[in-house]
Amino acid sequence: MSNARAAPTYQSGERSVAANVTGSPPEARAAALEFLCQLAAEVSKGSVNLPCFPNVVLRIRKALADPDTTPEQTVKIVGAEPRLAARLLQVANSVTFNTSGKPLTDLRGAITRLGQQLVQCATMAFAVQQMKNEASLRAIARPLSAVWNESISVASICQVVARRTKVNPDEAFLTGLLHSIGRLYIMVRAVGSAKAFSREPAFKELVTGWHAAIGKAVLENWGFTERMSEAVGDQGVYENRGKHEADLSDVLIVSVVLAETLRRREPRIVAANGIAAFQSIGLNVKDCDAILKHTEYQLGSLHDALGC
Repeated sequence: MSNARAAPTYQSGERSVAANVTGSPPEARAAALEFLCQLAAEVSKGSVNLPCFPNVVLRIRKALADPDTTPEQTVKIVGAEPRLAARLLQVANSVTFNTSGKPLTDLRGAITRLGQQLVQCATMAFAVQQMKNEASLRAIARPLSAVWNESISVASICQVVARRTKVNPDEAFLTGLLHSIGRLYIMVRAVGSAKAFSREPAFKELVTGWHAAIGKAVLENWGFTERMSEAVGDQGVYENRGKHEADLSDVLIVSVVLAETLRRREPRIVAANGIAAFQSIGLNVKDCDAILKHTEYQLGSLHDALGC
């Protein structure tokens, strides 16, 4: 992957930003746009500054991405942060991830059971919890929870949808969990830099159009695979992307739409018209209904495992 990145750009789609956002004065919209442009320029140059984000999460990411890292080294990194070690054991012993029913008490066993992708999911859960507990971010604790809860839903759906394709379900789960990292990044940075207008409708609407591109740049900076970074960047691209076999981007696009549907009251109608990913994967109305019902069934245990 090239180190030179194009600056993230505003993206408009079926569910993105309206041309004229009502409810905000022109100066608020201009300030919001300027803030997002500055943020996009920073991340495009490789400068990712996420206040209160635990450094151990990125150390684990780097270690797991290195094929020369031994299990003992990973255990040592995790063990240096007792709260994270406790979280990993909790996740590994949860109903969702402990299919054998055999409890684990050692960290190495927990890491082995979960595997690389799910260890990273557990560390992200730990990171979000730490950020919510920070006094400086208390004002956005509830929005952070909302974003995280949505991410768990998308991750759960990604895993189910991926099983209908050749995409690795655990990689899809992690991608779903990280799909709103751009939104989280913007929210946290806005606490210090854009507090005056961060609650304006204009700002919230602009974030909808920018978060995917910024999220892609953040994941690239953190060393995630090009496949995952591209999927996060493409999550709002509904038109045909010129290929035939379903890939990770298709899985995420479909899962974000289905997660939106899950938040609605019955009767739920999946807004799949014009979204090529549904055709690429081959999902019909019955398939979508079955996926939503399965997700509802397992969300409770997933929130117990990863919720914060």
